[in-house]
Amino acid sequence: MGSIAERIQIIQKNIEAACRRSGRDPEQIQLILVTKTASMTAIQEVIRLGFTDLGENRVQHLKQIADEVDAFLKQQQAENPSFHKQVRWHMIGHLQRNKVKQTLQICNYIHSVDTLRLAEEINTAAAKLDHHPNVLLQVNCSEEPQKYGVPVGAAVHLAEQIASMPNLRLIGLMTMAPLTMNKEVVRACFARCREIFEEIRSANIGGAKFKHLSMGMSQDYEIAVEEGATILRIGSAVFA
Repeated sequence: MGSIAERIQIIQKNIEAACRRSGRDPEQIQLILVTKTASMTAIQEVIRLGFTDLGENRVQHLKQIADEVDAFLKQQQAENPSFHKQVRWHMIGHLQRNKVKQTLQICNYIHSVDTLRLAEEINTAAAKLDHHPNVLLQVNCSEEPQKYGVPVGAAVHLAEQIASMPNLRLIGLMTMAPLTMNKEVVRACFARCREIFEEIRSANIGGAKFKHLSMGMSQDYEIAVEEGATILRIGSAVFA
């Protein structure tokens, strides 16, 4: 399988190829490395390699890993004063309202806002903490009943409501494609999310900061890039 550095290099080459096919600039693509199955040694390695946007999908694990990463960063800084890397944590999994405050103490990016009640809870908690978190609206573009996400038909209205909340910064949409080998089914899901994204942007909901499409994981990130993704959430392809 090669080293972590080699696997990341392969991913970057695949992203570049997907960008060439779709007439895009690879610099537009941001990699979030999902740490849920990774060892601390592996996480330290990707940080040393310069990949400091990390994602988690469970708050309990996020707290544990974030504390360990923070200790690692402080140790590196003590040993080498020129070491200035800082990690940005992204909550990419389903978020319960009773875990919002704990999440906001670690994350400034929440990709999985999918109800008005959750958005209101985040806005209220953020106001108390004097935070302005970046949030993405999760849309169930695959229309699978077991998946979280606002229904396609309600996405624009909910985006408008979130954009009006004073302590939230609505920066884009997130979706997850079905787990299938049928690439056209995956592509249709991502294309639908981009259509909704363009509809929201054309209505100037969220303003200039509304510019991200978080879609694409280890098994489908090339298709996501071809369909307009700006953020990829990749775990197993790196931490296999």
